[in-house]
Amino acid sequence: MKVTLLNFTPGPEKTVALAARLCYSDSTVSELEDRVKGISLEKFLGKILKMGHLSVLEHASFTFGIEGISRATSHQLVRHRLASYSQQSQRYVKFDRPEFVTPPSIGGDAEKKAKFEKAVRGAYRLYSELVDAGIPAEDARFLLPNAATTKIIVTMNARELIHFFNLRCCERAQWEIRDMAVRMLELAKKEAPVIFKNSGPACVAGACSEGAMTCGRPREIREKFRGL
Repeated sequence: MKVTLLNFTPGPEKTVALAARLCYSDSTVSELEDRVKGISLEKFLGKILKMGHLSVLEHASFTFGIEGISRATSHQLVRHRLASYSQQSQRYVKFDRPEFVTPPSIGGDAEKKAKFEKAVRGAYRLYSELVDAGIPAEDARFLLPNAATTKIIVTMNARELIHFFNLRCCERAQWEIRDMAVRMLELAKKEAPVIFKNSGPACVAGACSEGAMTCGRPREIREKFRGL
């Protein structure tokens, strides 16, 4: 898996501060720049976030390039509706060689791994045979498994990212999307450390949200994410 931060709103925290300042100021838009000069973004944005005034976070967006995740994970990812996606097409792109993800639970057992890979490679071989025989790729792709890798570009605003991290960085999330989400958080946090200071699963900023399904390690998880 490879996750890259392709682009983001320039000065994301300043942009959010400008939007927040506007809401509580009689200044003109052109005067806002002066109103945020010299202020502590950490203190000001910390107050805004504590108040729950999260709509201002929507003015900062982040675009990620993600490669090598399975279709199983991309199907989970696109359920997050407040985002923009561009995904590699299995209809227009022909796949000449098998590229797939093997779950650790299978990869850790040599016998099961061999059977799994044999089945997946067999599906890819038949896919190639069908395409070579003139079957359209859009029909041959019906054979490709959820394990097949994909590439996708994702854009989310900061508010939706916080929500996304809250759900997908949790130990209860599926292992692959959790790994992807943590990598995305690390990249976003470098560019907007105040905004994403307490991002991660629910237990980072408060109580565990999983009830009886908790992993039981909130302190360990909290330390992990605050140390990113």
